[in-house]
Amino acid sequence: MDAHRLHLSASPRVGAGPLRDGTALPPPSAWEGRPLWAEIDLDAIEANVAALARRAGQAEFVAMVKANAYGHGAVAVSRAALNAGASRLGVACLDEARQLREAGIDAPILVLAHTPVEQAPAAVALGVTLTVNSTGLAGALSEAAAAAGRRADVHIKVDSGLNRYGRPADEAVELAEAVRQMPGLRVEGLFTHFATADETDKQFMHQQLREFSSAAERLPWINVRHCSNTASLLDEPDISFDMVRCGIGIYGLYPSGEVSRSSVNLSPALALKSRLARIKTLSAGETVSYGRRWTARGGEVLGLVMCGYGDGYPRRLSNISSVRLGDALVPIRGTIAMDMMMVDITSGAAGATEGAEVTIIGGRPGNGVSAEDLGEQAGTISYEIVTSIAARVPRLYTRAGRVVEFQTLNDPFPNPWPPSPAAPIHAGR
Repeated sequence: MDAHRLHLSASPRVGAGPLRDGTALPPPSAWEGRPLWAEIDLDAIEANVAALARRAGQAEFVAMVKANAYGHGAVAVSRAALNAGASRLGVACLDEARQLREAGIDAPILVLAHTPVEQAPAAVALGVTLTVNSTGLAGALSEAAAAAGRRADVHIKVDSGLNRYGRPADEAVELAEAVRQMPGLRVEGLFTHFATADETDKQFMHQQLREFSSAAERLPWINVRHCSNTASLLDEPDISFDMVRCGIGIYGLYPSGEVSRSSVNLSPALALKSRLARIKTLSAGETVSYGRRWTARGGEVLGLVMCGYGDGYPRRLSNISSVRLGDALVPIRGTIAMDMMMVDITSGAAGATEGAEVTIIGGRPGNGVSAEDLGEQAGTISYEIVTSIAARVPRLYTRAGRVVEFQTLNDPFPNPWPPSPAAPIHAGR
C-alpha cells in the first residue's frame, strides 16, 4: 500500500461510533478527515429497486446511476441495483460508464445524454450503448466498431416536447432508418423523456406519449422502446413499454409531492451525519459566523457541526433549517460556511455533549431534515439536495445496520469494512 494512502485498522480507535444496532462505525481518523459521513443503506436500495421493478411488470429495469448515483456512490449502488433485479444501468456520460467498467461491472450500460463524436472509439471499447443524435456520431461509431471487429448498439431519442436532446418524431424515424444501414451498428432502442410526469396534470405527458408512439409505430423493428421514469411508473405503469428508467425512486425519494405515494412504498437510503465538534455558550450581543447574521440574546448554547456548503449543504439554508440531534430539531444559527455550521442546542438538546451524533440530511418527509424537506426549504428539489453531497464526504455502505463497505475521496471504488488484518486494503480492491 502506498504511503500516501489512508490506513484502515480493524482495531477500534477513539471516535468510533455506533449505528442503530451498536455496530462500530469507521472512526473519523480512518478517513483522515472531519467527523462527517454519509450512510447509504444498500438494503433500502435493493428493496426500492425490487418494488419498482414489480410495478414495471415484464418491462426491463434500468437503474439510473448518473451523477454518482445521485450522490449515493455509483459503484456500490450499481451492484446493489443489479442484485435486486435491474438489468441495465443508465448514465449521462462516458466517464460515468468507464468508472463502472473499471469497477468490474459488465452489465449493459446506456449513455442517455450527448456524447462527442471523438469519443466513439472509447464507447465501442467499453462496450456501452450510446444515444445517437446524428449521422455524424453514428458514422464514427460504425467506423470504430469495424476497426474493433465489434458491434455497437445504439438508442435514438425522440424529442417529444422537452426540447433538449433528441430529434422530433419525423427526424428520429429518418435517423433510425439511416443508422440501421450502417455496418457494425444495431439500433436497439427508441426512447423519449417526459417533462411533467411528476405533476398531477398529465395532459402534456400524454401529448408527449402520443408523439413518441407515432415514431415507435413507424419503427416496428426496434425492440426496446422506453419512456417511463419513476414518476410515470408510480402513476401510470401501463405506459412502461419494453423498459423503464428509474432514478430518484431507487434512492427512496419520490419525484414530487404530486405523485402517488401509495402505489410503491419507498425507503430513503441516505443519511448525512456528523458529530458535535465543540459546544460553547454565548453572551448577549455576540454574533455568529460570516456577516454576523445572528445575534445571541445571552446564554444560548451552540454546537459546532463540521458540515458546510463545501460538502454540498445549501448555504441558503443559513438561519432557516435545522439538524436533528437525538429526537430534537436544533436550528442552524448564522451563516453556513464552507466547512462548518453552528446549531442552537440551548433547549432542544439540553445536556448534549461533544461527540454527540447529528443527522443533517435523512429520513422521511416531515421530519425536518429529509431531502424533500430541505429541498422545499431551499426552494429546490430533493434531487439537488442529495446529488450535491461532495466527493470529500466519506460514504459508509450498510446492510442490516452494519457497515460493509467504505469509500473516501481517495478511493476510486468502495473498500470492504472491516478490513482483514491479514489482507490490507488497497483502494479499488
